[in-house]
Amino acid sequence: MGKVRTEMVKRISLELLEMYPYSFQPEFEPNKQFLKEIGLDVSKKLRNRIAGYVTTVVKSDLLAEAQEAAEEALEEIQ
Repeated sequence: MGKVRTEMVKRISLELLEMYPYSFQPEFEPNKQFLKEIGLDVSKKLRNRIAGYVTTVVKSDLLAEAQEAAEEALEEIQ
C-alpha cells in the first residue's frame, strides 16, 4: 500500500508546481528550503508533507521522461 495524502497537500503541491515549474528538484531538502524561501505560510509539518509530495511528483515526471526517451531511441533503432 502507498502513502495516503490529503487532498489539501496534493492541491497545494500541484498549484506550486504550476507556479514554479523549474524550481523544484527530485530531492526533499532543496524543495523544503525553497518552500521556506517563498514564504509558504503553513505549519512545519504541512510544509514537510508538501515538500515530500512535490519530490514524489518530480521524480515520477523524470522517470516518465526517461522512459519516453528510451522508447523513442528504440523506435529509431528499428
